[in-house]
Amino acid sequence: MTYQKLSRNQIAERVAQDIPDGAYVNLGIGLPTKIASYLPDDKEVFLHSENGLLAFGPPPPENEQDPELINAGKEFVTMLTGGAFFHHGDSFAMMRGGHLDICVLGAFQVAANGDLANWHTGAPDAIPAVGGAMDLAVGAKKVFVTTDHVTKQGEPKIVAELTYPVTGKRCVDRIYTDLCVMDVTPSGLKVIEKVGGLSFEALQALTAAPLIDATETRLEQA
Repeated sequence: MTYQKLSRNQIAERVAQDIPDGAYVNLGIGLPTKIASYLPDDKEVFLHSENGLLAFGPPPPENEQDPELINAGKEFVTMLTGGAFFHHGDSFAMMRGGHLDICVLGAFQVAANGDLANWHTGAPDAIPAVGGAMDLAVGAKKVFVTTDHVTKQGEPKIVAELTYPVTGKRCVDRIYTDLCVMDVTPSGLKVIEKVGGLSFEALQALTAAPLIDATETRLEQA
């Protein structure tokens, strides 16, 4: 069986396809911030950052970087017409007040019921990364997760129950991995797309939670 995993850029591009026109969206640190580069020009999407930005755009060229225009991941961004700056306290009020339509977060683990772990592995030597993810997980109307399907050691990141410290309970709506896209539903994890050449049985073998095969389309690799 031959298949090719999606790159991080391809995962970001796939998520961008699912962000609707007019949405207010927070992009988490890491892979999710790449989504800003793939939002189509014919959509008006208002990107939000915890450090107090609204309506920012993709990264600028290197010769146009402004040290005062950075997102929560300390990456350079551009500002769109009508963009705004504000205190991070106001930014968190937006998150906690239910004013964001979607947040996109990374993950160490996602459970079959939508529980999310993304701030700490629980290992004694691991450095915890407490940030705005807990507020986003409970405050955003929808939570998308981007992640590799397995760890570098080959251990599943999609599991029946979390073994890492919890970020948010039953908060994840959709999961985008380098192998598939799946929805968290009351009946279980429903696989709606997977990379070409990968059988459902092989995908299940890489997943530590039961999957439901609802694939209608194939994820395309470059």
